[in-house]
Amino acid sequence: MIDFIWNLSSFIIALGILITVHEYGHFWVARRNKVKVERFSIGFGKAIWRKTDKQGTEYVVALIPLGGYVKMLDERVDEVAPQDKDKTFNSKTVYQRIAIVAAGPLANFVFAIFAFYLMFLLGMPSVKPIVGEVTPQSIAAKGQITSQSEIVEIAGQATRDWQDVNLALVANIGEPRLVIKTVNKDSASAVSHQLDTRDWQFSPEKTSAIESIGLMPFRPKVHNEIVVIAKDSPAERAGLKIGDQPISVNGIAVNNQWQIFSEQIKQFPNQEIVIEVKREGRIEQLTAIPDSIERNEQLIGYLGLASKSDPYPKEYQFELSYGPIDAISQSLDKTWQLIVLSFKMIGKLITGDVSVKNLSGPISIAQGAGDHAGYGLVYFLGFLALISINLGIINLLPVPVLDGGHLVYYVIELFTGRPVPEKIQEIGFKFGTLALLGLMSIALFNDLSRL
Repeated sequence: MIDFIWNLSSFIIALGILITVHEYGHFWVARRNKVKVERFSIGFGKAIWRKTDKQGTEYVVALIPLGGYVKMLDERVDEVAPQDKDKTFNSKTVYQRIAIVAAGPLANFVFAIFAFYLMFLLGMPSVKPIVGEVTPQSIAAKGQITSQSEIVEIAGQATRDWQDVNLALVANIGEPRLVIKTVNKDSASAVSHQLDTRDWQFSPEKTSAIESIGLMPFRPKVHNEIVVIAKDSPAERAGLKIGDQPISVNGIAVNNQWQIFSEQIKQFPNQEIVIEVKREGRIEQLTAIPDSIERNEQLIGYLGLASKSDPYPKEYQFELSYGPIDAISQSLDKTWQLIVLSFKMIGKLITGDVSVKNLSGPISIAQGAGDHAGYGLVYFLGFLALISINLGIINLLPVPVLDGGHLVYYVIELFTGRPVPEKIQEIGFKFGTLALLGLMSIALFNDLSRL
């Protein structure tokens, strides 16, 4: 329940910020073009707060925080007094209307640059993309990538950390070949690896892009010793103690390897098991019933404990931060990279290289907001920037009812010299509404199926 409240609160805060930014873009440019704005609303439905300024604009915060709008004076929908006719949206030139409509998505892109700028100024703790293990017979193994090597470039894109690696891999889904450059600590020169990705199978709901090509990030050595036991967990109820060293599960030896012990526990959700441990030089047998949790559409056993592990090597850690000047170019580059990636993914959805099962809706976004907010401010800023970019791009799609659909109509008007007939616009808006509801339904279905 606490997680739900935290995720929901983080989601509302994130969405409120991004919607305000988007609508303020429309509002600011409309005001600069002398269009009368009647209402600036964050959310839909019943108003829970409202205020009117000297220019007659009503500012509203509404009950349902899933959108917002800027209502401008328009003769096509309102009775307009003669003295206000020059303040209507429809009376402005096509260039002015294009500027007003495009300002919302552009404001989201500007906000992303700002959020990344703050993130780079504050600094984000990161780790170098050092390969831990390479899955035998995988795409990476066939490309001769080796463990302990550092990934420095993918398809011409520099990779500073594992997030860069993941984004670069996702951007190249559907490509028949992929070039990855690595550096070994014994050599300063980069080695190019040609990967055959024609049979690359990537399912985001099951695994990451990194693991799907056969790479496992480096992780410090894990020792076969319990160091954390969660309160009121199955482990605590079974009588396990800190310092215990697992020996076997239901008679199957773990060979002093925590990974084997963990995998054995996962096999027995909600089932009674016998765990043999070494405790202070003697052997103890304990009975436990692991709880069940869902992961990758399967129920797995969970005891609620953690093992001892070595500290992460300092030479693999760094802080991703820049000075006030360098942070500008880095934030611009990061924003552009994600804009290009987002458009690529839309193209891959259309061509079928990426399944519609990968679409995420409000539930996934809420979970992401809660997770990133819990990690700290810099992570939440990065999350806001990413969602802001996605919001801007979605609104630019040439779908009637979205900003992009309006822009298509205005571009047609620009070339033909006359507005698109209102009847055609109405048909387009109905089609756009159905298409948008369809996409939202798919995304929501995907969210629910992942719960």
